[in-house]
Amino acid sequence: MNYGKRPSKGAAGAAVAFGRLLKFHRERAGITMEALGKHTSYSKSQVAMVEKGERRPKDHFVERADALLGAQGALKAVAETITPSSVPAWWEDYVEEEEKAAGIHMYATDVIPGLLQSPRYAEAVFACHIPAWDEEEAEALLAGRMARQEVYNRKPRPIITYVLEKACLTRPIGGREVLKDCLTHMLVVARLSNVTIQVMPEDREKHAGLNGPFILLETAERRGQLGYVEGQSGRYFISEQPDLGDMFMRYSTLRAQALPPESSVTFIEKVAQGL
Repeated sequence: MNYGKRPSKGAAGAAVAFGRLLKFHRERAGITMEALGKHTSYSKSQVAMVEKGERRPKDHFVERADALLGAQGALKAVAETITPSSVPAWWEDYVEEEEKAAGIHMYATDVIPGLLQSPRYAEAVFACHIPAWDEEEAEALLAGRMARQEVYNRKPRPIITYVLEKACLTRPIGGREVLKDCLTHMLVVARLSNVTIQVMPEDREKHAGLNGPFILLETAERRGQLGYVEGQSGRYFISEQPDLGDMFMRYSTLRAQALPPESSVTFIEKVAQGL
């Protein structure tokens, strides 16, 4: 598999177009998402994801939906333009900002961030997704995630920092060997001059990150800043004050509360050696 070449992100746009067309024909036909799901062997949540452009429809879904909704081949025609995308539609805007950011700062609580993942670990993360990605989708997403890591060597090189909770480094996603492989990969990244990785000790009595994980971006030439947050069913940018300033202040506090970079690298080495 070629991890260095990212598939076209236009596929995500095609999925969004299909989803809008599907919703139009479904509502015009007076059919609920539940009813469409039963007819196509999809759950209501899966139909909702297709309508939002977050999931690529499979062939049997397209054919059955087109017939049930009386779309006269319109859904089939749009579906033919959809290929597996390297990023979900909802993630596309973030990736575009990340690719040109002068600074990238991430606080993670549960899983090693994508920019630090080894291929095996990333594959295991995608395998955990519910509802499951199909094989073609998962391969495209994996290629896209690996291609994102080109950001480390981009010219000019961005400043990239991480604050990681201990759970990220000890949860054996994919198994102990897969986790060890990822930690070894992280140690290589940590040696880059533009990267700083810090680990948050689990015995902190005061903790600035109790509101959850987030990402901060410094835009090109550091003329602007963005915050990015995502959860179970929502994701959004933060660009207005005072919320954005509060996030940067919170991240500065997290860095002060975490282990120093040298101690963090030592900690990661010990976790890897124990696996």
